[in-house]
Amino acid sequence: MEFLHRNFVLTLFLLSLSTLTALSYTFFSPVDNYLIDCGSTLDSTVDNRLFISDSSRFKSHWLSSTRSVSLKSNNPFDVSPGIYQTARVFTKPSRYEFEIKDKGTHMVRLHFHNLSSSKFDFNDAQFHVLVNGFVVLSDFIGGNLDSPKVMEYLIWVETGRLVITFVPICKSKFAYVNAIEVISAPKDLIVDTAQYVSSEKIEQFDGLVEQALEVVYRVNVGGPKVTPFNDTLWRTWVPDNDFLKSSFGSKRVYFSGRIRYQVGGASREVGPDNVYNTARVIKSTNASIPDVNITWVFPVKGGFKYLVRLHFCDIASISIALLYFNVYVNGNLAYKDLDLSGVTNYELAAPFYADYVVDGDSSGVLTVSVGPSNMSYAYGIDGILNAVEIMKLNNSMGSLVGDLPAEFILNSWPRGNIHVLVPLIAAVCLLVILSLVMRRRMTGLKDSVVWSKLPMDVPNVNVKSGSPQP
Repeated sequence: MEFLHRNFVLTLFLLSLSTLTALSYTFFSPVDNYLIDCGSTLDSTVDNRLFISDSSRFKSHWLSSTRSVSLKSNNPFDVSPGIYQTARVFTKPSRYEFEIKDKGTHMVRLHFHNLSSSKFDFNDAQFHVLVNGFVVLSDFIGGNLDSPKVMEYLIWVETGRLVITFVPICKSKFAYVNAIEVISAPKDLIVDTAQYVSSEKIEQFDGLVEQALEVVYRVNVGGPKVTPFNDTLWRTWVPDNDFLKSSFGSKRVYFSGRIRYQVGGASREVGPDNVYNTARVIKSTNASIPDVNITWVFPVKGGFKYLVRLHFCDIASISIALLYFNVYVNGNLAYKDLDLSGVTNYELAAPFYADYVVDGDSSGVLTVSVGPSNMSYAYGIDGILNAVEIMKLNNSMGSLVGDLPAEFILNSWPRGNIHVLVPLIAAVCLLVILSLVMRRRMTGLKDSVVWSKLPMDVPNVNVKSGSPQP
């Protein structure tokens, strides 16, 4: 009987412990959460998320378009998710407008995928996209996508609306989109300040939150792909294999314990467990410290600044205060003697991230490295990295792609039926000119005849013969 009682108490303890653990894993619930299935008449579910048809009468967004077409794939064997089997096609500038209740940063994701259609040749899909006045895509060619493409942006929203505008580059082209996500971001996702790092200096960079950011890379270092289904903010993290310059001297590590998120530190929304429980490390196996760095290389477009977010979590050390290393961005020392224990209140497996702003130069690449410092210990871990995010900042023209501002793109669209309107205007002008000339001539003739009083002694004239009467 006593044995049964002990088992019952133990069961209750484990149940309460699991309940507390479950409660600690609270899910983020965004205030604004628009998931739109464009061009579809039915709703679609992807990764347990419901995308609402943009034809729905219950829509909480507004589609402003006088020339849009709902398109469905003609391929009966299409097994792609439902949102990629339909599209909304635009033959002239059109926009979606969303009511925003939560002021601040919003995640905007645009989904693109070619459709098999007899109505439209997707080789003619070429267009610009604007989001709240920022140019996020320019001359985007949508006909050469072998697989679905998701473009993700972080946009600061000050007013009560967010507007996404699609503009074909000319009348012979068209724009399209398969699905749209507009989601209010956690308040700690983007902070306003980072460290600007160059070869000349390191200084504070302010004003990040009001910049438009394009997510260029989101990489899970040392681990597998993380899908939206396994991410707190429905993001995708890809493995680092394609970016690793050399794996020499590095080792992958995996952690099965609990990630210890701390108040004021990196939250589960900043980076999920699946990102922080894997890493690449440099490990010393003898009395000497390895003279090696791990380097990742990322192709980028020059002429823009980039926000580089590096994620760290000491899941490899056997004790606190044993891990010291240096961090480099573009070959420049960004953090000297980083002590993860010191920045995480002396906890192992506690996440930490650092934000840096760097210039994308003419080399076309951006590099990230970690390696031993002068404070590194032998027989220990001498460098670690869990994840990398790289985001492009808008330039002075408010663009993420080039030098054309939004106003120029909108004004460059030909308005009206130009090839009919121009001759018509010319004909009207010609008629007006001719009328003025004729009127001036008539006025001139009238003014040249001088009126005078008839004489009183004019002789009578025979009307019939024209002879004067006696």
